Amino acid sequence: MRSYIKIYGPPVFEAIKALQEIAIPIEEVCIMDTIWESGGADVAIDIGVPVATERASPGLGFSASAVEQYFVQNFGSISKARCENIISKSGQSVGEYDFYYEWFGEPNQTQLTGLIQKIDEALKPLGCRYTITTKDE
Repeated sequence: MRSYIKIYGPPVFEAIKALQEIAIPIEEVCIMDTIWESGGADVAIDIGVPVATERASPGLGFSASAVEQYFVQNFGSISKARCENIISKSGQSVGEYDFYYEWFGEPNQTQLTGLIQKIDEALKPLGCRYTITTKDE
């Protein structure tokens, strides 16, 4: 299952970064590969990752070491174990949405409500609005 997020109003890039940060402690989800998609080689260069050696095949994201480096530089910390599963390996399929959280199992109402509360808190200072749609893919 995926929870798709549609962001309304600027700043969309900052909102996506906030949505990435929310995912770090939520071990029941992984996120779309926004590291590559949001900046490609530019992001890799910014975090000092040699693209040719650290990028896995298309759709599979960065290596765990590159993911760790990205999250540490942007958000402070992430465990090595979390680096292995925070980026979705199912590829990109956002359609009309801007971001998604992919659940490892079927989320219960408490998990969904918790995610919504975290998104509300993260996006409130940015002033943008969003919708969330959770569906089986």
